[in-house]
Amino acid sequence: MPVPLVIDTDTAQDDCVAILTGLLDSAADLKAITMVAGNVGFDQQVRNAFLTMSVAGELGTVPVYLGARQPILRPWVSAENVHGDGVGGLAIDMSGLAPETEHAVDALIRIAAENAGELCIVAIGPLTNIALAAAKDREFVHNVKALYVMGGSNNGRGNITAAAEFNFYVDPEAAKAVLAAGFTTVIVPWDRLTLRDAVFDQAHLDEIAAIGTPIADFFTTIVAATLDFDRSVGIDGSTHPDSLTVAVLLHPELITASAPYHVDVETGSDLTRGYSAMSWGVHGLAPNAKVIEAVDADAFFRHIKALVAHPTVPSRPIRRPTA
Repeated sequence: MPVPLVIDTDTAQDDCVAILTGLLDSAADLKAITMVAGNVGFDQQVRNAFLTMSVAGELGTVPVYLGARQPILRPWVSAENVHGDGVGGLAIDMSGLAPETEHAVDALIRIAAENAGELCIVAIGPLTNIALAAAKDREFVHNVKALYVMGGSNNGRGNITAAAEFNFYVDPEAAKAVLAAGFTTVIVPWDRLTLRDAVFDQAHLDEIAAIGTPIADFFTTIVAATLDFDRSVGIDGSTHPDSLTVAVLLHPELITASAPYHVDVETGSDLTRGYSAMSWGVHGLAPNAKVIEAVDADAFFRHIKALVAHPTVPSRPIRRPTA
């Protein structure tokens, strides 16, 4: 049976690939897309989500709900220096397209209650919406079967500071609260997992570009927007932690190593704000998450390659940026 899920996202680059996975993978039953402040400007994130659905030929099939436009306590921090607009300047005519009027936090609570014990949430942006839903309705945690989080690093380097991964850095209070809330939590970390097993080098990218479907062309354009930045910081390819997070939910056979950890997030230090302390079982702390330590990188690439080979007809024409 397909897995009922919601994707909570700050749509840019690999978030788009994650949404495509939720839309097109036969193992997924995507109930909703919820938006949270993160990578790029909030309204741009919403446009990116609609664009992605349109590329998949799925415009109008999945509702989009708007959530928190700011972290719980702090000003929003963007990653526009990395992503630009998040989609390489691509756009569609947005006439007649609008998100739902229900707030994303309320939608998360409602959908979880309607699918109690069955719904999985894939959180690939800051955890603001998830923290607010858990605070508003104490049953929310129990109604969610599993929470899959792209966030933190497993005692490794950050990607926005030396200490912190972006999603946990933007709203560390939310991350800390979610990890203490009692969810059945699975974490896909930036370092070491993403940097070892979810980087597509130029040969991989050339394989995808040669496919020639609308989705493959879309993938190539959005990845190109961040590739120069990745290489400037020593990453030899494009990074795909968000789509990996959806993939390991839908295809757990991709996971080759995981372990229970106690995970907490630093909120009190400017120097290490958002740092994820992942204790591997020798410090007397009860585990609160399963952390993915390794995946079959070749199988993951084949999964994404097959995904972008889907012969879709975009719902609306795609506009490319003019020179």
